[in-house]
Amino acid sequence: MFGGSFNPIHNGHIELVQAFVRELSLDSALIVPAFVSPFKLRSRPVSPEQRLEMCRLAFEGMPCAEVSDIEIRREGASYTYLTLEALTEQYRVSKLFLITGADSFLTIHTWKNPEIIFSHAVICGVPRNGDDMKKLEKQADYLHTLHAETRLLNASVMTVSSTEIREKAARGESIRGLVPEAVERYILQNGLYASKDAHNLNDR
Repeated sequence: MFGGSFNPIHNGHIELVQAFVRELSLDSALIVPAFVSPFKLRSRPVSPEQRLEMCRLAFEGMPCAEVSDIEIRREGASYTYLTLEALTEQYRVSKLFLITGADSFLTIHTWKNPEIIFSHAVICGVPRNGDDMKKLEKQADYLHTLHAETRLLNASVMTVSSTEIREKAARGESIRGLVPEAVERYILQNGLYASKDAHNLNDR
């Protein structure tokens, strides 16, 4: 499972999923856009349905990837522990792999009900750069004391943020190469992030 606001989803997200699919020989990857991230309750520049559609467009060429609307249908703050409980029951699996970026891996023990998260999922992280790996390894050691199972992927993944993309789009600059072409077209055709007021756009 790979969850997030995906506002918008970008090529860095896609590379992250592809890297873990290769590394862990996964049969499938479930992409789960949040209805509202509990960390970003004040930020909803586009609708959940539009973010869901961008995710579907981004992964339409990746047969093993499935985009789920489970958190959007549930509405409210999208807490990971609730989603993992539901997915464990839905797919009848004993353990899921939860894909995270470096920031999430370093803070996951502060999320709501982390013990439930750790009981349902292997926590997977990837560094943004070479210096991050030591931090992630230290965090992995700490998470082990909390009875969490972890996997770290030492791979190079494109560094780009959704904030950067939204701000570029708001200024009318090209976002080509930062998002899949289908997502770029969708953003332009629907006028997403077109406002010049980008100062309060905060997302991962």
